[in-house]
Amino acid sequence: MLKPYETKLKNIKEEILKIGVDVVEALEICLKALEEKKIEDLKNVEITEKKLLIKSNEIDNIIVTTLALYSPEAKDLRQLVSFLKITNELVRTGANAKDFAKMFKKSYSEDLNTPMILEYAVPLLKSALLSLRTSISIIDETNTAHIEEKYHRVIVEESKTDDLYLMIEKNILKLISKNLDLSKEYFDTLSALRRLEKIADRAVSIANLLQFAQVGGDIVQS
Repeated sequence: MLKPYETKLKNIKEEILKIGVDVVEALEICLKALEEKKIEDLKNVEITEKKLLIKSNEIDNIIVTTLALYSPEAKDLRQLVSFLKITNELVRTGANAKDFAKMFKKSYSEDLNTPMILEYAVPLLKSALLSLRTSISIIDETNTAHIEEKYHRVIVEESKTDDLYLMIEKNILKLISKNLDLSKEYFDTLSALRRLEKIADRAVSIANLLQFAQVGGDIVQS
């Protein structure tokens, strides 16, 4: 039988993982919509910042209560402090996922160069999704070597999103210069894709916090 503190910690991890899975599933819906060119399906992304915030506050209350009751030290303290920060990161990540779905659906039209947009948007979304999925998988990881490996995998995918975003930004700006009448739609599309880059940034922050929780060291600000 688990001790009371261990039971609390297990519950906190499970609840954080649930939020992470919710955001991952939202991004999977987005990816399927883009891959199948069924942009209308982006409406099926039901995740909202308000719902995530409610869940996040519930978890934070459990964490604060656990800190007060058990006064954990060393690794246990690092974990709880990290989890407090991670819930906020996941709320922001979920908000970015919802914003992407809403903004991309609204700005997307056949008047735009959709083949070029999707050529970059799909791999950009894949990298953002993989970075987030990998980062939250660290929650249940205890092997230090595996944690380091996953952390660096998140870094690699985040770097890919940066490169892909810069490429599509360059191409879209060229298209705008040739067709000013569609400048708003192109800028809105670019703004939507920017949300995917931010998701990868948040994934790095989450991975960094989880690495800190398990192995210590410094928290690197992304």
